[in-house]
This record gives sequence, structure tokens and C-alpha cells, in this order.
Amino acid sequence: MLKAVILFAVGLVCLIKGGDWFVDGATGIARRFHLPELLIGATVVSIGTTLPEVMVSTTAAIEGSSSIAYGNAIGSVICNTSLIAAITVAVMPGKVDKKALRTPVICFFIAAGFYAAVAYTTGEFTRPVGIILLAGFVAYMLLTVFQMKKSPSAPEEDAGDEKERTLIMELVLLVVGAALIAVGARLLVDNGTIIARELGVPETVIALTFVALGTSLPELVTAITSLAKGHGALSLGNVIGANIFNLVLVSGMAVTVRPFHIPTAATIAGHNASLVMDIPVMFAVMALLTLPAVFRGKLSRVQGILLLCIYAGFCAVQFTL
Repeated sequence: MLKAVILFAVGLVCLIKGGDWFVDGATGIARRFHLPELLIGATVVSIGTTLPEVMVSTTAAIEGSSSIAYGNAIGSVICNTSLIAAITVAVMPGKVDKKALRTPVICFFIAAGFYAAVAYTTGEFTRPVGIILLAGFVAYMLLTVFQMKKSPSAPEEDAGDEKERTLIMELVLLVVGAALIAVGARLLVDNGTIIARELGVPETVIALTFVALGTSLPELVTAITSLAKGHGALSLGNVIGANIFNLVLVSGMAVTVRPFHIPTAATIAGHNASLVMDIPVMFAVMALLTLPAVFRGKLSRVQGILLLCIYAGFCAVQFTL
């Protein structure tokens, strides 16, 4: 138990320092190539911060722990949206780039719609489904790169230290930061899970809450670091991009490696809890976060507070199942 606590603390330090370097590298690259921070956040940054989910879910699938492989993806989307994005919106509400936001949001709901259709109609994620999800990941990346090429150049402002760094230095910061984030997240998840099990927390609850929160820590660290450095758009783009990757990349990899059925251990009124609560909550929180931004071009502090309340309620219900 003591060893787990020490390794947990080491993981936290890796996350904090990795997040700092990762954001510096990402924002430096965005400015260097005159790209919108929101798009950089929805692609490059999101891939880096989604690495822990990919590793955890794929490993869980190989080991036959379908509840963790499945619950981690949906739980991470809910956590990213109603905790991490909620903190960003509650602390720094304001205008967003509707045009840059439109593509990631549409892609998310297409992926989520396909994911939900499979869950409700078959209850099983087969290898062909996994291949389709991975193809969706490739299509999203190509579409976003195309959008980046069409985006107007961003004005040079507040460049500061980024101008003093070379492109190689920025890429090193990005890669090393991502590596520290991945290592730190794994240490926190592995040792945090040990601590949770020592305290008697069930595996299904661990998957949807603790593991999901643990693997979402890179997004949380990136969000907090981005806010501290004044890059709110990077944080929002990271969350939306990470949610897409959780469905098409994380789930796609896990399902392709080892197909699985939807876990049925937890029920609500005799029905599968995932179908009754988890998937609907995933859609609801993403709609609450993104639709006002897409149509009105701005986010409000009320949205952030409401999302935080939803996440608190979701976690409370999970621990009663």
C-alpha cells in the first residue's frame, strides 16, 4: 500500500511537468505555422493526451477485462466533458471559433451515433466494428488536416519565448511532454486502482469512474496548464478531440485486438446501466458543451457549473449500483 502511494505521487509529478512541456510545444508549433490553437488541440494535443486510454483499454481487452476496456472509453468522454471541459468553461468562458469547432463536433456525434447504434442493436463490438472505428480515426485526421490548410493565418501575438525556440526544440517538448504524461497517467491508474481495490471499490465502478478519471488526467493537466498560460482554445480543442479519439481510436484498437460484449454487471431497474445511463449521459454532456458554442459562438460559466453538477451526480449514482 505504501509503495502504491509513493508511485502514485511520482506519477502526479510526471503529469504536471509533462503537461507544462506538452502545452509549450503545442502552442509553439501552432504559432510557428499560423494554425488555430483549437485545431492543434483537437489533433496533435488530443493524440498525445489520449495515449493512456489507448494503452489501458487495449491492455484490458487483451487480458479479457471487457468492463474496463468498454467503461474506460465512455467514462473518459463523460469525464473529459463534464469535469475537464467544465473547469475550462467555468474558469474562462467566452467566445470560441465556430468555424474551427464545427468539424470536430460533427465528427464526434457521427462517431457517437455509430457507437450507440452498435451498442443498442447488437450489444457486441466485433472486429469489423473496430476496423470501422479505426477508419473513422483516419478519416477525421485527414479531414482536420485539410481544414487546417484552409484556415486563415493566425496573427502573431504574445509569441514571447516560442520565437526563441527552434522547431526541433518545440517537437522535443511535445514528444517528451507526451511521454511523461503517459508514464505519469499509467503510474496513477495502476497504483490508484490498487489503492481503490484495497478500499473495496468494485471493478465496474473503477472502470467508469476511477480508471476513466485517471486516464483523463493528461487532459485535465493540459486544460489547467493551458488556462494558466492563457490558451483556453487549446484546452477546449483538446477535450473535443480526445472525446473523438476515445470512441474511434481507443475503442477501435481495443475491439480490433479482442472483440467483446457490453458488460451487464450493473443494472438500473433491471436494464443494462450502460444503455440506460452511461451512453445517454455521454450524448447529453457533449450536447450541453458544444451546441451553444457552435450556434452562438460562445460559452458561459453556467454551462461549466451545470456540467460539473452532472458529473458529480453521475459518479454518485455509479457508487450506488
